[in-house]
Amino acid sequence: MSKKVSDYFACDVFNDEVMKARLPKPVYKAMTKTRKMGTPLDPTYADVVANAIKDWAIEHGATHYTHWFQPMTGSTAEKHDSFISPTDNDMIIMNFSGKELVKGEPDASSFPSGGLRQTCSARGYTAWDPTSYCFVKEGSLYIPTVFVSYTGEALDKKTPLLRSMDALSQQAIRILRLFGNTTTTKVTSTVGPEQEYFLIDKKMYDKREDLIMTGRTLFGAMPPKGQELEDQYFANLKPRIAAFMSDLDETLWKLGIFATTKHNEVAPAQHEMAPVFSTTNISTDQNELAMEVMEKVALKHGLVCLLHEKPFAGVNGSGKHNNWSMGTNDGQNLLDPGSTPMENMQFLTFLCAVIKGIDEYTDLLRISASSAGNDHRLGANEAPPAIISIFMGEELQGVLDALESGTSYKSESKVFEIGVDALPDFPKDSTDRNRTSPFAFTGNRFEFRMVGSSDNIGCPNYLLNSIVAEELSEIADQMESVPAEQFDDELKKLLVSIIKNHKRVIFNGNGYSQEWVEEAEKRGLPNYRSTVDCVPHMSDEKNIALLSKFGVLSKAEVDARVEILLDNYAKTINIEALTMIDMAKKKYIPTCVSYTKELCDSIAAKNSLEICACVEKDLAEKVSSLTKQSYEATAKLEEVTAAAAAKKDCVPEVAKAYRYEVIPVMDELRAAVDALEVITPSEKWPVPAYSDIIFNV
Repeated sequence: MSKKVSDYFACDVFNDEVMKARLPKPVYKAMTKTRKMGTPLDPTYADVVANAIKDWAIEHGATHYTHWFQPMTGSTAEKHDSFISPTDNDMIIMNFSGKELVKGEPDASSFPSGGLRQTCSARGYTAWDPTSYCFVKEGSLYIPTVFVSYTGEALDKKTPLLRSMDALSQQAIRILRLFGNTTTTKVTSTVGPEQEYFLIDKKMYDKREDLIMTGRTLFGAMPPKGQELEDQYFANLKPRIAAFMSDLDETLWKLGIFATTKHNEVAPAQHEMAPVFSTTNISTDQNELAMEVMEKVALKHGLVCLLHEKPFAGVNGSGKHNNWSMGTNDGQNLLDPGSTPMENMQFLTFLCAVIKGIDEYTDLLRISASSAGNDHRLGANEAPPAIISIFMGEELQGVLDALESGTSYKSESKVFEIGVDALPDFPKDSTDRNRTSPFAFTGNRFEFRMVGSSDNIGCPNYLLNSIVAEELSEIADQMESVPAEQFDDELKKLLVSIIKNHKRVIFNGNGYSQEWVEEAEKRGLPNYRSTVDCVPHMSDEKNIALLSKFGVLSKAEVDARVEILLDNYAKTINIEALTMIDMAKKKYIPTCVSYTKELCDSIAAKNSLEICACVEKDLAEKVSSLTKQSYEATAKLEEVTAAAAAKKDCVPEVAKAYRYEVIPVMDELRAAVDALEVITPSEKWPVPAYSDIIFNV
């Protein structure tokens, strides 16, 4: 195959170019309208589309097809069926009908449903999502779908996302009509997710039970060097990493994923891949696919890709910065302030809707980034704090202040002068970047930095879409009845009112500081420190009212998600606790008991020098004491884990037990074992140390 990217980009995707070439003109036009405008596809066209997709897929090596969906487990799901159909002469033909394209029937009771489905009520449906392209991978045709129950409830993460996109479009168009826009027919939220990850040697990975079972190291003392020299970020790529990234790019490009940025991240062994933004539903599909591809490509290079939010304590964890904006089908970015934002009332209206929404629904945004893994990351010095706030930057803050006070603000064009004659001057951005802000305005979009590296971005984006749709709806309700001659004055009054009532959520300073934690409390901003603290609030009356208003989620669907999130949290911590117990009993404690015995035997030997015996005696006492602590902490962890699991009839109580009773004992056990690692000879330590893992690629 040619190495010219344009020759093979999206070669495995049944995209617009392929459709245009293979579908009859009326069918192609209908498919285009469905993809771009969301209008239903004529059912009579389904067989025509299915046959064209089948022929194309077979030409690309496919023998099977699968309805590819995103259940609430946090990963994708697929069941593969072949195209073969028997003939009368005991041979086969390759068949694929419109019915098979449009609908599948997986068992809905075998996936987490939060009580929406039971074993005796197992029927569920996958339904083709024609707004996202089909593709071929590993001998199968992948058909992006949604997953719903027999009674219509959303059992996946994509259905509410698509519903929220429709809601946002409808309400945004109402606002555009107020400003005289009669041509825009659709508004779409767009996202570009920056994906952080770690790469480690598979030989090291295979020796760490905790990495295999949980995706993170449950034990591990910091090596002499961590990330304090800041020499990893953007550093030259090591040959092995460069080879992986090159292979990854090519694989993603064949699948039509616009992977554009690759670099070393802050922590040793940490890296990042970022794509060009796309519509939110396509970005969600592609990010899920990208994570799967990253893991598989890594194995080809003798590496393991870790997507956990905090694989290694003491160094930066991994997030997925969610760059969110809104665009029209005729090319407008609704969050672009233009050259004179003070005069751009349409932009200020959309901006104020976001500000109001983030202030009123901070709990929902925090919930959207909640997981056992992300709890380790949020609030540390590489991630935003758990307090939701918005960074506006110098220019926009000046515009908002001027609007509130009734004064004027003049934007100034700034040129950055480096001071070297040979180097060109260039325009300076209107605002700095604030890496400590969880929700930062970055020129023409908001960067939601709290999302965890392993998260499905469907959840934060359907909540964000719903929040903004609600605020746009409220603004439209108030302004649609205002006479044209009063419109400008009344709109300005409304925006000023929004700024005054919701500016508490704007913070342009250092989000890592203790002063901000104290200031946020004074402002009345919530600080949900863990998943267990915030997730139950998804079922608050105001949140159910929001999500049900636009049909994004019903009360039953919201309650189901609360139960699933808390149940997943509890099960994750349970697996981690049991893994710690297993490793302590089978590896660390026996190793340290043996080492203590070796030291004692050496002390007792007649030929030991007095000074050596003294050193060995002191060391033996330390090892023995820490081993005893490890043994006692292991026994205690067994006890509290069993007690937490026994509360199984009440999921919220189980989750609380794991958070407040099990995790503290896990921390005790880790502290004792990590202290032992520091004083035990490396050749005796039963697992690879951090220095072996993160500096050995």
